Amino acid sequence: MELNRKEIYRYLGYKGKTPDETIAQAVESAVSELTRVMKPKAVSRPIRITRPEENTVCLDNIVVHSKSLYQHLDTCAEGVLFAATLGAQVDLLIHRYNVLDMSKAVIFQACAAEAIEAFCDQEQDAIEQEAHSKGLYLRPRFSPGYGDFPLQYQRELLPLLDAQRRIGLTRTDSDMLVPEKSVTAVIGFTPVATSCHISRCMTCKAKNCPFRKD
Repeated sequence: MELNRKEIYRYLGYKGKTPDETIAQAVESAVSELTRVMKPKAVSRPIRITRPEENTVCLDNIVVHSKSLYQHLDTCAEGVLFAATLGAQVDLLIHRYNVLDMSKAVIFQACAAEAIEAFCDQEQDAIEQEAHSKGLYLRPRFSPGYGDFPLQYQRELLPLLDAQRRIGLTRTDSDMLVPEKSVTAVIGFTPVATSCHISRCMTCKAKNCPFRKD
C-alpha cells in the first residue's frame, strides 16, 4: 500500500505546496515507522437499502433518519457496510508522540489519516468488482459523522459487522471508534455510471458534493 505524499502534505496544511526538506524528511521517517507498526484489517457485509419515506433510509434492519444519507443513496437498492482499522499500535504510537514531541505527533496524525484512506480505497477494489459483476457502480463511502448521519449509529453498525471479533474495532461511550484510526461506512451500489468513489474529487464537476477536496 503506497501512501500519497501530496495527501499527507495536504493534511498538514500545505495546499498545493511542497514543504521544506526538514518537513519532507520528517514525513518519510513517520511513514517508515507507521508502516512497521500498522496492522490494517477490514470487514464488509452486503446490505439491502430502502428509502421508505423522505429522509429515512433502511440499511437492512437499521433505520437511519438522515437527509444527507437519504440523498446520497438516492439511486441505490443495495450496497455494503464497511469497516477498516490500522490497529491499536498506531494509536499507541501517536499517543506516545503527543507526550514526547507534539510536532512529530502532528506528522504521524497526517500520515495515519492518509494510511487509513489509502487502505480503504485498496479494500474497495474487491467491492467494486462485486458491484461491476451486477452491472452496478459504487457511491463514495459515507460514514457516521458526515452531514446529519449521527455518530450514534456506530452502536448498530459495529455489531452488524461483528467488528470487534473480526477486526478488533469497538467504540467509546461517546461513539468514537477504537482504535482511533478506523473507519465505518455505508457504500451504496448504483446503476448510474460513476467513477467518483475513489480520489476523483479534483476532476469532478459537482462542486456542492460533501466529499470534494479543497
